Amino acid sequence: MSATTTVSKAGDGTNLRGKLGTWLMIIATVALGFVMCVEFINILFYDPYSDDHFLFKLAGSLAGVDIGTLTYLMFGSLLVALMAGLPLAFVTGGLGVAFIYLVGDGMMLNIIPSRIFPMMTNSDLAAIPLFIFMASMLERAGLIEEMFNVVYKWMGGVGGGLAIATILASTILAAMVGVIGAAVVTMGIIALPAMLKRGYDHKIALGSIMAGGTLGILIPPSILAILYAVVAQQSVGELYLGSVIPGILLSSLYVFYVWIRSTINPQLGPPIAKEDRISFKQKMGLLKDLIAPLILVFLVLGLLFGGIATPVEAAGIGSFGAILVAMKHKVFSVATLRDASVTTAKASAMVLWIMFGASVFVGFYILQGGQDFITRSILGTGLHAYGILFLLMLLLVVLGMFLDWVGILLLAVPIFIPIVQALEFPGLFGFPAVPGDDVVLWFGVLYLVNMQMSFLSPPFGYALFYIRGVCPPEISMGTIFKSSLVFLAIQAFGLFLCILIPGIVTWLPNLVYG
Repeated sequence: MSATTTVSKAGDGTNLRGKLGTWLMIIATVALGFVMCVEFINILFYDPYSDDHFLFKLAGSLAGVDIGTLTYLMFGSLLVALMAGLPLAFVTGGLGVAFIYLVGDGMMLNIIPSRIFPMMTNSDLAAIPLFIFMASMLERAGLIEEMFNVVYKWMGGVGGGLAIATILASTILAAMVGVIGAAVVTMGIIALPAMLKRGYDHKIALGSIMAGGTLGILIPPSILAILYAVVAQQSVGELYLGSVIPGILLSSLYVFYVWIRSTINPQLGPPIAKEDRISFKQKMGLLKDLIAPLILVFLVLGLLFGGIATPVEAAGIGSFGAILVAMKHKVFSVATLRDASVTTAKASAMVLWIMFGASVFVGFYILQGGQDFITRSILGTGLHAYGILFLLMLLLVVLGMFLDWVGILLLAVPIFIPIVQALEFPGLFGFPAVPGDDVVLWFGVLYLVNMQMSFLSPPFGYALFYIRGVCPPEISMGTIFKSSLVFLAIQAFGLFLCILIPGIVTWLPNLVYG
């Protein structure tokens, strides 16, 4: 069973909201289509020159509404539509168009192409389908199984070794693919049965898979980092470099937690039996299986970090390299290429549709003065800069419980960035301040860490439902929720360290790019 198929099954089985939302959207579309049909017939055949038609009467009907009321109307209707299970891409785009027409007029609809066209001409976005293709091809090459086998044989003799191997393999995997769902599901299929067979504590087993799998959103080549760089007008290379140390830090914290718990109580994560362990020479021999993919990762990231290649060029080289890796593993075929291409097309279309819809929605809101309204409201609270930052982080966590990472990025980040830029961060407890030029970069990495938390946040964190799709029936959803809480706390601690010591984020980009 492929990871993609399992993810689809996990997503389909979450609840009935999706089906209800689909039917509501169909009914609303048919009703609106009927009204428009009647109006067009009236306009074409009966009264073409009258402005008294229903559709025309709606234009500008909300023109006199103040920005505070408009904020409640726009985001309230967005919340209701999302709670009904309607897809984010069409909800944001549809509401954006509706409010543009209701607040303005027909001419104001010109905002739509003016928001979408700059994205269509942004070359950095071409890196997204290329990195997704690279991930899909490496997944089909059987690379994840091989990598887990190598790390498992190296770490199996340590207390909690299987869980530690899962985290380390997920960290390496994150540097190869940058796609969350495939990592969580595939590691769940491979590592979870092995841990359960050896009597691992369910919370450690499930938590290590989910927390390790979410590292793909932070460690380069993260798809989300590319989108943030486009929205925030930042360098992709700088953002990638800024996220390297936080990613390694979080991975180390996960490993340390598992090792400590398993050392204190070996029953939680027993090591593999001595007769199943291998010699150091055999361990070294296993490393040959990782040579090709690791060369590919270092080549792609090295070209990008060194400024030799643009993100798109590096992604193109990575995609071609992934094909070569698949050939080396003797799994490359026309069917494999087709499957990887279809997966890439579906994932890229989802991301781009959400981008277009959210850009129209947020762009219109900002044009109406929404940015100034939000900025004044938050700055007017009288909170210290770090208090406001905490408030923004809290809002992102709450949004992460209900929205996916692309939607949060495009709805919240364009509004939050000007607020952060207007603040000064003098440092906490005697630690260094955040230089003004580094604030957007620093906030970007904080956002990426925060989005990791959103994947583990009950009740709707995506990783929770990914792992549910591969769990045995005896593991309840409540157990999955509980297993996420400790690792969620570790992520919050990692986020706090990045806030407390900004150099964790800014040191490497400043070292490389000055």
